[in-house]
Amino acid sequence: MARKVFFSFHYDKDSWRVGQVRNAWLIGDHEAQPFLDKARWEEVEAKGETAVQSWIDNAMLGTSVTVVLIGAETAGRKWVKYEIRKSHTDDKGMIGVYIHNLKNQHQQTDSKGSNPFDNFSIEQGGQKTSLSSIYPTYDWVNDNGRLYLPDWVEKAAKAAGR
Repeated sequence: MARKVFFSFHYDKDSWRVGQVRNAWLIGDHEAQPFLDKARWEEVEAKGETAVQSWIDNAMLGTSVTVVLIGAETAGRKWVKYEIRKSHTDDKGMIGVYIHNLKNQHQQTDSKGSNPFDNFSIEQGGQKTSLSSIYPTYDWVNDNGRLYLPDWVEKAAKAAGR
């Protein structure tokens, strides 16, 4: 089944790496939310937080899975946190994919960032449970994301009942 995916990531630092992942996803004839180029992102961001939040909310409409693309600084990003919180609240499937091993436009890799799901916990059966124990993470390079991303997305959608 074709899945429409929302990609969450640190825009300023990881766009080049994200583009590689997103292009591999689209080549497989899958759908993704609209992707803002740098000029368009800056235009939305300049309109303020309400505009950014509105863009995110609209981009997430109709998606069944959020793929958090994890770079060195992703876990600390305000909008990534918002997207994770919203995805969880909206019962979307979710996975994390480490992209630090992908080369950027300067042919450099980056350091591995922390798992952004570690920043969230929920109450489950009277116990606090970290979202990192609910949503799996993968490494794009080491786990062959080019080949397996569709499987990871499908598994996440099914786990969320979608």
